[in-house]
Amino acid sequence: MARPPKLPPADVDAWLAAHPGWARDGEALVRSYQLADFGAAVAFTVRLGFVAEKRDHHPDVLVGWGKARVLWTTHDAGGITRLDLELAEATDLLAAG
Repeated sequence: MARPPKLPPADVDAWLAAHPGWARDGEALVRSYQLADFGAAVAFTVRLGFVAEKRDHHPDVLVGWGKARVLWTTHDAGGITRLDLELAEATDLLAAG
């Protein structure tokens, strides 16, 4: 599957303006989630892993007690692509329950 190209900064800025909680971290999208406890954070990460596997696109995730930090970027495109935006939105849906 061919990867989508890196998005122009203005496109990413417009997406960020419409998606509170997400921020740019260099050439990536990042968001931290507060969860009930460590088990909930791990369960969220596992569910996210299944979504990522289906799309063959994988985030960096940092898990702690009651929290998970998710970072999306497309390394081979050198930054944020449409795929990252789609999966960031999917991440929000998972976190919402």
